[in-house]
Amino acid sequence: MILIADSGSTKTNWCLVDERAGTSTAQCQTSGINPFYQDKMAILRLLKKEFTLSLSVPFSICFYGAGCSGDNARAIVYEPLKAYFKPVFLSVESDLMAAARSLCQQSEGIACILGTGSNSCYYDGKGIVSQIPSLGYILGDEGSGADIGRRLVSDILKKQFPADLAEKFFRTYNFTPEQIQEHVYKNPFPNRFLARFAAFVANNITEPAMHNLVRTGFNKFFTRNIMQYPQARYLPVNFTGSIAFFFKNILMEAAAANGLQTGIIARNPMDGLIHFHCL
Repeated sequence: MILIADSGSTKTNWCLVDERAGTSTAQCQTSGINPFYQDKMAILRLLKKEFTLSLSVPFSICFYGAGCSGDNARAIVYEPLKAYFKPVFLSVESDLMAAARSLCQQSEGIACILGTGSNSCYYDGKGIVSQIPSLGYILGDEGSGADIGRRLVSDILKKQFPADLAEKFFRTYNFTPEQIQEHVYKNPFPNRFLARFAAFVANNITEPAMHNLVRTGFNKFFTRNIMQYPQARYLPVNFTGSIAFFFKNILMEAAAANGLQTGIIARNPMDGLIHFHCL
């Protein structure tokens, strides 16, 4: 049995897979695990509190997570996973590797994540060959949920949107401007907090201001990231993540405007990961 984990900054999807049958036997969801925001003890507490699957047979764990791109970061996740589960085998890889394996399997391709954060790479069918750094929600994460939410909130507070949209926003979320700033600058996981507002954009996407907000973010994602891969000139660009999935039409518009061809657009990488690990 293989326990596959797909973890973003907001949530972690866990799937127990019978590798001989190539099917999922049980699933659960916990909060996100990200070594950039959590230490080993915090991750261990999260597992003890939220993980609900019963594991009674020898199993391996393939964990893919946001922030797991360096040895130190992977160790922060590896140790509490090893202590809690005691698996026969454990690997910790980045969420970008999850996207690449899920979307491209064993073929070369451009793999992208557009969820709470954003990321991309060129994958040669075996590993990640080149990657433009994500840089997080302050310096990067173009086109992500956190980026869309950050720009939405900033524009609303600076009165850049029509008054009726601003009033609708405050009726929907019941936050004061002061509370929003406190969440962003003082509370944990500001990227999660900002990404939640992407739902407001999706629910009001027929408004030109909302459409332009998303389109601008996607254009920046393509120009600052994807256009720097020479392979993007001839390979389709594949996506996983809730933002890519729910704003699919605008994403395809922006890609075409930048001379790019879109490939797979999946809500999450789990189905592709199950296929990859059961080959």
